[in-house]
Amino acid sequence: MIDFKQLNSQYINGKWREGSSSRKMENKNPYNGELIATYQAATLQDLNDAYTSANRVQKQWAKTNPISQRDIFDKAFAYMEENHEALINVIIDEIGGTRLKAEFEIGLVKNMIKESSTFPMRMEGKILPSPIDDKENRVYRVPVGVVGVISPFNFPFFLSMKSVAPALGAGNGVVLKPHEHTSITGGTMIAKIFESAGLPKGLLNVITTEIEEIGDNFVEHPIPRAISFTGSTKVGKHIGAVAGRNLKEAHLELGGNSALAVLEDADIDLAVSAAVFSRFTHQGQICMSANRLIVHEDVYDEFVEKYAAKVSTLTCGDPTDPNTIIGPLINKQQVNGTVALIEKGIAEGATPVVKGEVKGNVVEPVVFTNVTPNMSIAQEELFAPVISIMKVSSDEEILDYANNSAYGLSGAIHTGNVERGAELAKQMDTGMIHINDGTINDEPNVAFGGVKNSGLGRLNGDWSLDAFTTTKWISVQHKTRQYPYS
Repeated sequence: MIDFKQLNSQYINGKWREGSSSRKMENKNPYNGELIATYQAATLQDLNDAYTSANRVQKQWAKTNPISQRDIFDKAFAYMEENHEALINVIIDEIGGTRLKAEFEIGLVKNMIKESSTFPMRMEGKILPSPIDDKENRVYRVPVGVVGVISPFNFPFFLSMKSVAPALGAGNGVVLKPHEHTSITGGTMIAKIFESAGLPKGLLNVITTEIEEIGDNFVEHPIPRAISFTGSTKVGKHIGAVAGRNLKEAHLELGGNSALAVLEDADIDLAVSAAVFSRFTHQGQICMSANRLIVHEDVYDEFVEKYAAKVSTLTCGDPTDPNTIIGPLINKQQVNGTVALIEKGIAEGATPVVKGEVKGNVVEPVVFTNVTPNMSIAQEELFAPVISIMKVSSDEEILDYANNSAYGLSGAIHTGNVERGAELAKQMDTGMIHINDGTINDEPNVAFGGVKNSGLGRLNGDWSLDAFTTTKWISVQHKTRQYPYS
């Protein structure tokens, strides 16, 4: 079984090598501060080598028999099966994920690999009629060429693979830049999986660096034609602007402030379970997490009582303990920002009915009631185990509260009347919403993405195929065409 923590280098042109910068980067366990790995950052030259390599090898990869391409994905899946425990261990160590979270993330990755393995056989085209006599129009689906992928720290294995695997499956080369705190889980571990599966060397490249080394060049470089970014709204807006100036397509999956609504006819026990899962999975460090619980006044007291009781039972602490539900936030900066928001919520008049302690990077759950829609804790993305509960008296008020946000990624509605829930869902300004379920859902064949400050574009299934391919029109004039002049 491989020790993935040894993959503390760059992967460029099919070779494991140190970055060219004198800047040394450190990767630490967010729970105990243990140094996991050190590595030299990549430079502009390393970045150029990576893009040049991906561009060169992609042209041959696009011509490879689709069955042979599919076989590589099958081998990647098998490699993950063989190294399951090693994958779990590095997710726990590098990002502070619990074992439950690690199993969940690995399952998502496997589904994405399986879906992407079908892409080589889905690169079909069309023959279309023409108003010109004896003309045949052929429309081909072709790879965009090279895709640049930037992934975040929260679900790095999955959120990297969510773009990497479909892009490869559609015939592209890829350069992946993982978050500097998750360079292994979000980067080199993926390179190792595909290397072991027999992916052509140089097709997939992984660079780990900091913005001070490369600036906007990851996006501005002339080779990549599409950029896939998952991360904060602030950074995503900048990347979108840079991509636009350079006429590159940008796929942006950004922040969220998801609402979970509980109607008066809901199954309260189910709603409580869904709301707890939707907030506290991976310490709330998920863009789809429910930040706001909007509860009808007829069931508000019952819901709050059961919810607070359930949250109070969640085990916090060491992510290596299989009983732990809430582990550490990724770093002290995230902890400090969370503490500041908690204090601001109290100052603005919210009531913490559950208020845990802060122990190192572990923030124990905080549940706020008496929250109004314009409070900071109801408007800002809470990337932590902190939740706001708001009371409403009508469906109209639910919609007003839910839509009072700059974000629009996910959401959920709990009701005994599915069609009533569906009608409300249609009126919520969000890219995804789930009836009688949690806000955290991602399926490999269903469109994923948000509106407003939650991003641009859709991924998964046919939508990923569209994102990482373009169409080419080739016409054939079978008989001599008569032109108006010669």
